[in-house]
Parts: sequence; C-alpha cells; structure tokens
Amino acid sequence: MASPPDTSKTIKLERYNSYLRRLHSTKVLNASSKLLFRATLLIALVLILFFTLNYPPLSDNIPNHAHPPHHNFLSTAFFTSSAGGAAWEKQVRHSSTPKRRNGLSVLVTGAAGFVGSHCSLALKKRGDGVLGLDNFNSYYDPTLKRARQKLLLRHEVFIVEGDLNDASLLRKLFDVVPFTHILHLAAQAGVRYAMQNPQSYVSSNIAGFVNLLEVAKAANPQPAIVWASSSSVYGLNTQVPFSELDRTDQPASLYAATKKAGEEIAHTYNHIYGLSLTGLRFFTVYGPWGRPDMAYFFFTKDILQGKPIDVYQTQDDKQVARDFTYIDDVVKGCLGALDTAEKSTGSGGKKKGPAQLRVYNLGNTSPVPVGNLVSILEGLLSTKAKKHVIKMPRNGDVPYTHANVTLAFKDFGYKPTTDLATGLRKFVKWYVNYYGIQTRVKKGSAINSEHPEESA
Repeated sequence: MASPPDTSKTIKLERYNSYLRRLHSTKVLNASSKLLFRATLLIALVLILFFTLNYPPLSDNIPNHAHPPHHNFLSTAFFTSSAGGAAWEKQVRHSSTPKRRNGLSVLVTGAAGFVGSHCSLALKKRGDGVLGLDNFNSYYDPTLKRARQKLLLRHEVFIVEGDLNDASLLRKLFDVVPFTHILHLAAQAGVRYAMQNPQSYVSSNIAGFVNLLEVAKAANPQPAIVWASSSSVYGLNTQVPFSELDRTDQPASLYAATKKAGEEIAHTYNHIYGLSLTGLRFFTVYGPWGRPDMAYFFFTKDILQGKPIDVYQTQDDKQVARDFTYIDDVVKGCLGALDTAEKSTGSGGKKKGPAQLRVYNLGNTSPVPVGNLVSILEGLLSTKAKKHVIKMPRNGDVPYTHANVTLAFKDFGYKPTTDLATGLRKFVKWYVNYYGIQTRVKKGSAINSEHPEESA
C-alpha cells in the first residue's frame, strides 16, 4: 500500500505565509495609527492657532470694569464670533475712539435714525469717538436708515445692528469700550401708531430704556446719559409756553405715557445708582434726512404726486400749530447737554454720592399753524396742494405745542436760529436730490445733501 503524500512542508509554508501577512497587517495598522494620530494632532494645533489669532479674549488691552469677563476657550470663541469676531471688535474700538484730546466716547442709540445720524456726524466731525446702535426696524422704510448708515460709515462711524433689549450685546459693547457718555435716542416714535401696536412702545421706550440703564449702572466707570424725552409729555397741559416746571401727569397718548415713564425711570436710577441723566424734550424736529411719518415729509411727497393731504383743525375749528424745530438747532442742544453733563457717581452698581438729574425743552419757541406749513411747501414746490380740512381725530395728538427754552439757554447756551421757511427750503432741496425728483424748486442758499449736519 502506497504511503500518503507528505504535506508537512506545504502546511509549514502556509503557516509562514500567514505569519508574514499578519506581520505586514500589523505594521500597516501601526503606521496608519501613527499617521492618523499625527494628522489629528496637526489639525488640533491648527485650530487652536486659528482661534487664538482670530478670537482673543475680550479682556485683552481693555481697561478694568466692574465685572470683567471670565471665558474659557469654547465660550470665548462662540461668544466673540456671534458678535463679529476680532475684526468686529477692532471696528467698534476704532469708531468709538476720540480723535481730539479729552474727547468724548459716545454710544449713540438709534444712530441710523433722523436725530441720531445728525448727532453722530456732528460728534465725529469735532473729534469725538462715536459708536452707533440701531435695530433698523420697519416702522418706516428701512432703506432710508440704511442710506444714513452708509453716510455715517463713510465718516468712520460704525453702527452695530442690535436691539436695546439684547442685554448680552450691550454688556459686550461696554466690555469692549469704556464709554464716557450715552446719547440715547432709540425709541418707538409716533403718536398715532401707538393705537395699532402699543406693545412696541412698551418694549422699546420702557423695557429697552431700563435694560440700557441696567447695563450702564454696572459699568465702571459709569457713563453720563443724555436721552430723548418728548414734548408729548405735556399732554393736556394748556399753560403756554410749555415750561419744564409745568405738570406732565396728563399724557394724551400711549407714546407720551411711555416718555413720561422714562422720565420717572431716569429719576429712579439717578436716585438709587448715581447715574447722571439728562432728558431732552424735543419739539417736532424736521429737516433733511427726516422721518417719512412726519407731516412735513409726507405732505411734500403727496403734493408732488398730486395727492390730497389732510389738514387738521381742532374740535372748535382752530388751526393745529406746532413748534417746528430745525434739526441743526436740536443737534446743538444735544451736544450742549452732553458737554455739560456731569460724571455719574456710582461704581459697581452702587451710588457714591448725589448725581446730576436734568430735563430740558429743545424747541424753536415760535409755533406755526400747520396751514402755514402747507403754504410754505406749496411755494417751494411751485405746486398747489389739494387740501382736505378735517377735524383732528381722537388719536392722542395735541392741538398746540410751544416751548420755553430759557433753562436750556441758561445752562448750555441753547438758542434756535432757523425759522420754518428757511428750514423747509433746505429740506425740500434735500428731498428732491435724494429721491431724484425733477421739479421747479425755488432757489435759495445751497446745501450739501450728503452731510446732514452741514444743512444749516
């Protein structure tokens, strides 16, 4: 019988080949693991270097504050990037840094608004640092606000897009910049709109103001605050001209009530926390780059388009009159109030001594019937208006305003110099230039429609 074939050599060869394959696989796996580890380490180092260069801690090169931020790596990277990152902070600092010796560093809320844009440019032109804040809401066409924003940016005024009720954003701004002053002009404006959307007035004029004061009280140093109240606070007061000593406890509209509430809130924060607060009661401000919801603005638009306009009369058939105040005069008043505002006396949210608390009228002292306003516009536009004279509806508007500005003149030299005919001529010239309207506008002193503060 034949012996079975000898397979021992084959088995040994297969075992040897299997061993070589396992050895090779182990080497490949080890090499792959090392390569993966090195690649992961390299990526981690690159990421760390990237975040370190692009998102430095907020406390770097910033003066001490009452509550300096403490962020770990992840929270710092996330928080900074959400607000714009290192480039954003650089822009914020650049915009708010004064160019003149002992210049102010001012946070202007509502900077893309009518009065806010004019004041921001005036402050920047004289060498103060200015940082804007605006939420660009749609109460009126935001296109006009964006145009003001572009104008300000050309003059190196940066506007942060955000809301007064965003406490985190406000705290971050104060972490980045030690503002010396706040010019608080952001508000929900308009008497009649309050009947349609009352909550917007409470949110902006009351809650937003409180939120701003809460952040300001905790800042170190505390800023001095100048803010926009309104002539509307005089409400049903019949004693004229309106004086700061007259009663203001009979508001005729929700808008007026929120502004009056603001004055009482200002008193509270001054009393408890030592914030220096100055309220300015504006009287029907008008001029280039104005608000489209104001009568002089939409009268101009409707007259040019051949549409009828509603001219109100009181219930006893008297003409409605307003103390129309030209924008350049108001700007001078705002800057005068800022320049004479004393420092706040609190530190870390605690009052150290009595602080300044003031309120002033900023008006023109010369009430003009609305019918006269229309006549001036007809002459400037060389077009007859289609007037529809009706009784004033019960929507919160008051029939008459007249400012006594003696106190503002005494304390910071406020003296309005622009009459309504002159101011409207400058507004109409801006209006037809801005909207590209071809019309026969009466010639007068030339204005530069690019620069709001140069319109006088």
